[in-house]
Amino acid sequence: MSQSGNKFIKSMSLIHLLPQKIQEELSRKSLLKVISGLSNFEIKSVKKISEAAFVGGADLIDMACKPELVESAIEISSLPICVSSVEPKLFINSVKAGASLIEIGNYDSFYDKGITFSEEKILNLTKETKDFLPNIPLSVTVPHTMPIDKQVDLAVKLVFEGADIIQTEGGKSSNPYNSGIQGLLEKSVPTLAATYAIFKEFEKQSLSIPIMSASGLSEVTCPLAISCGASAVGVGSAVNNLDDLISMIAVVRGLKESLKNSMIKEKIS
Repeated sequence: MSQSGNKFIKSMSLIHLLPQKIQEELSRKSLLKVISGLSNFEIKSVKKISEAAFVGGADLIDMACKPELVESAIEISSLPICVSSVEPKLFINSVKAGASLIEIGNYDSFYDKGITFSEEKILNLTKETKDFLPNIPLSVTVPHTMPIDKQVDLAVKLVFEGADIIQTEGGKSSNPYNSGIQGLLEKSVPTLAATYAIFKEFEKQSLSIPIMSASGLSEVTCPLAISCGASAVGVGSAVNNLDDLISMIAVVRGLKESLKNSMIKEKIS
């Protein structure tokens, strides 16, 4: 890729339009996003998860693309909000309601129905979203159902289409054979592998696009995601599967602490 091409991509990035705190955490490679779930449209649940994310020290909350959910989260949290969908038109009203970041992704609920997403489909969704909202920062998730080499190819193409953040996934398809720490490591393998492969290709092509590693991560494996090249991690079930607020806050704090410790160790080394 030519040097002029690199400059063109960098000049088009909308990362600078994100809240300053988000930019700083991405730069430090310590951003924590808590995911409430693409199929979770219960206001009470989303508010609870948002509160846990805010009090626990997360940096961003990701929720289903519905203005009412955005508004309910804003009532109890000052965290920036990301909304996820696979229907570009839905982003418009959620941005008007206060979302700072839009994301094509969180496909897990579709996998349960036997629905997968092709490279062509993801690229078309990205183009359509950019047509609707050209000046809103965009994150795009690369489907884990593709072979790793195809995930890498798609990630690069998405950068040229205007994606500002690339997100990896994989926890849904991972079935650990063991419990405890070993099981947590096994659960994280698909998203870690994709993160590393995409990061190395971005490095090779001098693409400075942040990677968010998500799906199947825990306090044990979040630092590994950063070591694999991620600038951010997204965690959902580890938080939103819990019933009480105190436990949720404790998990969020543990996740954020693991990222801070990872950042300190990286500076020392």
